[in-house]
Amino acid sequence: MRWGSLRLRLVTAGTVAILLALGVAGAGLVVLFQRHVARTLAADLDVHLRQLLTGLEVGSDGRIIVARPPADPRFAEPLSGLYWQVSDDRGQFLRSRSLWDTILVLPVDQPGPSEVHQHEIVGPGDARVLVAERSVLMNPESRIRVRAAVASDLARSTDAVRAFAKDLSIALAVLALVLALATSVQVSLGLRPLAVLQRGIAEIRAGKRRHLPVAVPTEVAPLVEEVNALLDAQEREMVRSRSRAADLAHGFKTPLTALAADATRLKELGQTELAENIEAVAEAMSRQVDRELALARLRGTARATGNPTTELRPLLASLIATLARTPAGGRVAFESQVRDEVMIAMDRTDLAEVLGNLLENAARHAESTVRIVASAAPLAVIVEDDGQGIPERKIARVLERGGRLDQQAPGSGLGLAIVQDVLEAYGWQLRIGRSELGGARVEIAPAEKCPRPGGGVGIGSRQRPIS
Repeated sequence: MRWGSLRLRLVTAGTVAILLALGVAGAGLVVLFQRHVARTLAADLDVHLRQLLTGLEVGSDGRIIVARPPADPRFAEPLSGLYWQVSDDRGQFLRSRSLWDTILVLPVDQPGPSEVHQHEIVGPGDARVLVAERSVLMNPESRIRVRAAVASDLARSTDAVRAFAKDLSIALAVLALVLALATSVQVSLGLRPLAVLQRGIAEIRAGKRRHLPVAVPTEVAPLVEEVNALLDAQEREMVRSRSRAADLAHGFKTPLTALAADATRLKELGQTELAENIEAVAEAMSRQVDRELALARLRGTARATGNPTTELRPLLASLIATLARTPAGGRVAFESQVRDEVMIAMDRTDLAEVLGNLLENAARHAESTVRIVASAAPLAVIVEDDGQGIPERKIARVLERGGRLDQQAPGSGLGLAIVQDVLEAYGWQLRIGRSELGGARVEIAPAEKCPRPGGGVGIGSRQRPIS
């Protein structure tokens, strides 16, 4: 995908949105888990504090005794992270074995008899601990006020939050990858109608259909309707343009015919040079008119007729029979080596325009023989003659519009230009080289099978003639 691709933009935008959403969700989940851990820790401390207060007793000598210490074994393990201590207003002090020789320095506070206060202070080993404390009156007669506290190391909670965040990040990364792939698939499915339109336009350009398919999603339907309407309007305009060009070309036919008749009368009057000049001009204009008529017919032909196909052998037989009645064609022999199964994907009239020009040129320059070879695999048509041929350095000149090597011979040089126009309209190419007969070798073939015009020997150079 290129940077200018709509698919890349949509997939990138979707992926960025997914990453942002998952990032915010992940941060929110970590915060919620952290709060959950804090609430759980506070609830556990409250349970331990109640167990501690339940197990306190006052001896006969007025001293405080922890008759039933909290059941959690971590209170008996030195520096385990879970601690308790008890003190009274008479200087007595008791603590769990886990505190070892450390004292929890509690802030100055006076919690009520039923109030549990929580503080975050520095505990053993300079670790941060959460303390839950409560003040109770143990003996109403002696008025002994006891302050009991239970503490837990916060490092355990922090480690739990970190582990949760790590596991969550892995899960969110996998989820982001899955969602990104799903976004890519979704975008592909969403853009599929555009691919259908692209294929439809390519088929219209190739002449396989006249309109875009209307079975498209609702969002694309207005675009399809507008394009189809534009195609209809373009076709109507092309028909009008072809009609105007044809009318204009036909309008020149009558004056040119009259001009040719005048040239004939001038010859009869003995003004041969002037008559030949007029004939040359008239012929050049006639060829130009013929070319415009051919182009007018070509524009839109493929779209109007779909995918025409012409059988080559009967058409060649008709063209050869016609050329045999002309002065140039009557003096040469035509060798047709074309099988019946060779079919050309062109309109019959357009193919006749191409082959007629090629055969006429070959007959005019041949000494005695013109050979036509055609093959179906690979598809190609070759016209050869035994004339003088065309030097390779001058092939480009011949392919130019109006280009001629023999300025003395009749003609305007537009024959090959018309051939090239027709071939280009059907996606074919023209190639000129040297024939084994000694003259020119002209080959026409589909563009993907025919190399660039003007090159060396190409398709069919080593193939045997088809009998």
